[in-house]
Amino acid sequence: MVQIMKIAVSATLDIDTAPTVDRFFNIVAAPITGAGTLTITADEFMTDTGAVGATLPDLAADNSYFNVYINGVLQMDDLLAYTPGGTGVGELSITVPADTTIIADTPVVLEVTNFTPTSEATIET
Repeated sequence: MVQIMKIAVSATLDIDTAPTVDRFFNIVAAPITGAGTLTITADEFMTDTGAVGATLPDLAADNSYFNVYINGVLQMDDLLAYTPGGTGVGELSITVPADTTIIADTPVVLEVTNFTPTSEATIET
């Protein structure tokens, strides 16, 4: 009898994404009218504990993202420029388009998520 011969293999893969989320909070002190830019440095943010921000985290290549919310509304990426702390404290710059205003006392929330993925494969033959 002719038959196909093949290797008998069993494999499992365990993947852990291991996210680290840092959140930073700022209350806009004075109105910003566009066309203009609102720049917030790390030390102008508060952390989740209410402490003054010391530095903004680096973004892990291909394993990170950041979101910015103004008055609770997620903002478009093309309006944002994020500079991590690294050698300094870092900053967030928000382009305020013409005919737009961010009023005083508006909350700005920066959320930075970095992933440190790990995987483990178990192969049995």
